[in-house]
Amino acid sequence: MSILLISEYILIVALVIFMFAAVRILTHKTIAMGLIGCSTFSLAISVLLLIVGNIYTIDFYKDIALALLLLGVVGTIAFAVALRRFSHD
Repeated sequence: MSILLISEYILIVALVIFMFAAVRILTHKTIAMGLIGCSTFSLAISVLLLIVGNIYTIDFYKDIALALLLLGVVGTIAFAVALRRFSHD
């Protein structure tokens, strides 16, 4: 077992802990905290997909992770703009 594989497994455990923290942030009462929690959860899922795809040589894992990251950022920006627009009215 190489040191790279051991470090990838340690990173997977750290990402699972990070996802639990993101779910905790996601369940707060404010909309902004829910948005932050959703963004961090999608980031953790993308990185986890990259690591697991690298370990098990899954096809198209990079494309799916990149699409998830890009759509997560676009959705976050769109929601923030809509929230700002409706909060001033």
